Amino acid sequence: MNDEDGHFGEDVASVYDDWPEPMVDGTPVADAVKVLADLAGSGRALELAIGTGRVALPLASLGTDVAGIELSRAMLRRLRAKPGGDSIPVEIGDMTSVRAPGPFSLVYLVFNTIQNVTTQTGQVAVFRNAAAHLSRGGVFLVESMVPELRKLPIGSSTVVFDMSDTHIGVDEYDVANQGLVSHHFSKIGGQFEYSSGPFRYVWPSELDLMAEMAGLRLRDRWAGWDRRAFESESRMHVSVWEKPA
Repeated sequence: MNDEDGHFGEDVASVYDDWPEPMVDGTPVADAVKVLADLAGSGRALELAIGTGRVALPLASLGTDVAGIELSRAMLRRLRAKPGGDSIPVEIGDMTSVRAPGPFSLVYLVFNTIQNVTTQTGQVAVFRNAAAHLSRGGVFLVESMVPELRKLPIGSSTVVFDMSDTHIGVDEYDVANQGLVSHHFSKIGGQFEYSSGPFRYVWPSELDLMAEMAGLRLRDRWAGWDRRAFESESRMHVSVWEKPA
């Protein structure tokens, strides 16, 4: 995982909340947290990589008892500075191994963050750690893009995934190693600023195997937060795995 000296240090944390708010499929955060609250029920929720609280704080406002794990102290400082941020307990450390006092009926990981873990071993560890936090019958939710290799021209390694007046995004693939570097040119304060981050892209079927290794089973997979069916042309997924009762 990236630490404070890496991609999620002060340089990123200081502008993180200036970036567009919606979830991966464009769903407003306010709508996504209703789904999370429904999954948590009367139990507690744990957000892996809680960041600045963009999801956790709205979820807590719905009455869900929320806790978090976060590696970046810079991101955590932003959470603590927000109204209600001090009331959310957060364990500092890597989500592959750090434990939070539980149990929880919901553990969730959103904004493609499973792909910020840049090794398969690390991604497997995330699933095992999530499962260890869940009560029987609890669920682990992951929101992530589907790798867009079908868009990759023969002989090319890059795909422009977004181009607007305020943002240009280019994904650079290392197909042999299932690697990805996402390049962002974002207009902030009237000028474009560059940032990039390493990822390990991962297929839904591979995540299912990781879940099985952690003792979880697939309960639902949607093509968006509106719970529409996941299909061959779906560009992202919200997947929910359950810990058997």
